[in-house]
Amino acid sequence: MTLDRRMLLKLSLAGAAVGTAAVTPVVAPALAQTPKKRARWICLGTKGGPRVGLGRSNPANVLIVDDVPYVVDCGPGVTKRLVEAKVALPDLRYVFVTHLHSDHVLEFGNMVYGGWSAGLNHPVEAFAPIGMEALTKAYWESIKFDVDIRITDEGKPDPRKLLVSKDIRESGPVMSNDKVKVTAFKTPHPPITENFAYKFETPDGVFVYACDTSFNPALAKFAEGADVLIHETIYVPGVDKMVARVKNASTLKEHLLASHTTTEDVGKIAAMAKVKKLVMTHFVPGDDPSITDEMWAADARKHYSGPIVVAKDLMEIEA
Repeated sequence: MTLDRRMLLKLSLAGAAVGTAAVTPVVAPALAQTPKKRARWICLGTKGGPRVGLGRSNPANVLIVDDVPYVVDCGPGVTKRLVEAKVALPDLRYVFVTHLHSDHVLEFGNMVYGGWSAGLNHPVEAFAPIGMEALTKAYWESIKFDVDIRITDEGKPDPRKLLVSKDIRESGPVMSNDKVKVTAFKTPHPPITENFAYKFETPDGVFVYACDTSFNPALAKFAEGADVLIHETIYVPGVDKMVARVKNASTLKEHLLASHTTTEDVGKIAAMAKVKKLVMTHFVPGDDPSITDEMWAADARKHYSGPIVVAKDLMEIEA
């Protein structure tokens, strides 16, 4: 059969169409993205004690829930660490302090002042054991000269009306909103009895913070089933070396051993509570580079088989 030119052209076009269809790419459906966590804990300062040095900063943390910061303990350096963690100081909203030892509260007033100087103009609620209301009043009195001048010269709102401190007297609910529920639990930190651990119930899980405290099995019940337990610790073999460096501290060793929880006992608490993750922090001694992460965690692992995190400054923790 003879094919004329018109028939050849039709066959050529048909073949081209088939070829084009054969190589048309198949577009895969978009991969499902993991939802962004709404809650994250940032360890701002992980060294226990009031001494200031290089390396780890003094005790401080912040829980971020839907971009709202909940500051937990305010040791020296907390304000700078918040800035380094990219937490805007004018966004400060809630503050929780475990006890009134200086390494947990010394920069509380200056932190709020730092937010005010940067534009904070909404209420800030602070919660701590008995004495916090008096401490707040004394702080504003100590810088009255500066505050009064800046209100007039810079047109700022009166920060003394923005900061509302509340003394906690007993274990129980502290505050709640539509995102977070906070409960306090009294735990001994000899010779201090007005000392609280905190439980934060968030959309992404439960965070429990215990700092400072002597070994307290009752904490295991308070923290039972928590997604994250952030707990202070002391490394006993490092205590003598640390005490030798500190002048005018004849009874420091006795205090440290009586009022803190050893690395092994922290593991016991985590195991008893059946928490999903243990974060060790508030290290004593926290400025001895010869103590490795493995040395901090080794004794805890004797009792707790879950994941253990040896916290670092600015480390973020998710449930």
